[in-house]
Amino acid sequence: MPVLGVIPARYASQRLPAKPLADIGGKTMIQRVYAQASLCPDLDKVVVATDDSRIYDHVLAFGGEAVMTLPTHPSGTDRCAEVAEQLAGEFDIVLNIQGDEPFLNPVQLSELVQMFAYPDTQIATLGKKIETLAELLDEKEAKIALDDTQRALYFSRSPVPYLKGIAQEAWLAHGTFYKHIGLYGFRSEVLKQIPALPVSALERAEGLEQLRWLSHFVVRVGFTHFETFAIDTPADLEEAKKYL
Repeated sequence: MPVLGVIPARYASQRLPAKPLADIGGKTMIQRVYAQASLCPDLDKVVVATDDSRIYDHVLAFGGEAVMTLPTHPSGTDRCAEVAEQLAGEFDIVLNIQGDEPFLNPVQLSELVQMFAYPDTQIATLGKKIETLAELLDEKEAKIALDDTQRALYFSRSPVPYLKGIAQEAWLAHGTFYKHIGLYGFRSEVLKQIPALPVSALERAEGLEQLRWLSHFVVRVGFTHFETFAIDTPADLEEAKKYL
């Protein structure tokens, strides 16, 4: 079961332009993500998918592999799908690895790959147990409702499931809630179908692209204990430098 790791990286980030090339302790963000992903023993190949020659040339300069993709893709998932088409037949599983998480733990990528041990898994992602009420109520954090086989039933910015008859401030004492970690794995034939799927009403309402997939595919969720640290703004970048 050959596995490909794809790191989508575009230059024109609105909140932090040239984000993949931002310096973090002497290495660029994309170089750090690439290095962390390459430590995962379950990946047979790691490539950066970009639409910008500056990122492409930089990846080659530090010894990585890169693929040029179209500039019109609306999401990183669509960019990964183009790479899957370019490398048709070479890989059974494709991981979409966020290009703005320089402290990615490679164990999380292995946790994602393990979900494909279920024969019916078509898409895999990760969830982390929510520990605080603030995190549970934070609308920026997507939550996941699961069945007993770790199959995703719904993703929401609101806390799910709803606990009837219990005050919301006591929910964590009476139930288990998971937030979504934005790493994805796809069977190659599934990934190639995703760009053609129409935007669903639920996706439009919640602003979560994974809701589009639930109507068509089995999405299974692996559990992780590791936190993620995404960099979206100049303030996030400064925090990353302090963390390092």
